Amino acid sequence: MINHRIVRAVLAFLVGLSLAVYAYHRATDPEPRRQRMQEETVVREARDILQRYLAVGSTLEIVDPLATDRAVGKVYIYPVEGGWQVSGHYRRAETDDWHPWLMRLDTERRLQSLAVRDDNPAVAALAAGDDRFTVDP
Repeated sequence: MINHRIVRAVLAFLVGLSLAVYAYHRATDPEPRRQRMQEETVVREARDILQRYLAVGSTLEIVDPLATDRAVGKVYIYPVEGGWQVSGHYRRAETDDWHPWLMRLDTERRLQSLAVRDDNPAVAALAAGDDRFTVDP
């Protein structure tokens, strides 16, 4: 006859030990931290590029993967072949509407393309002189 008390105790111990080993390996795995650091670096570079391109005499308020605001809209960072895609929203002043943007960076974090939805004529003029920059009103 099987003693269920012993079987339950052994099973509980084995499940607990398995969970502890799994948690230890997840906590000490350096890859997620490296990935997060790399993503943060990419987003900071995307912010700088966005400021250089779009801060026409002002500073931008930016919603991106490091500074999310669900009320404004979805944002993401995604690794793609040969680089990264980062999306977000920006505005120049509190009275301005939020404008979505999508940026593609290469592996060296250099701009490959930037697409924004903005009806500002100054932004459209900037885009006319740069093949990597597109504006959709």
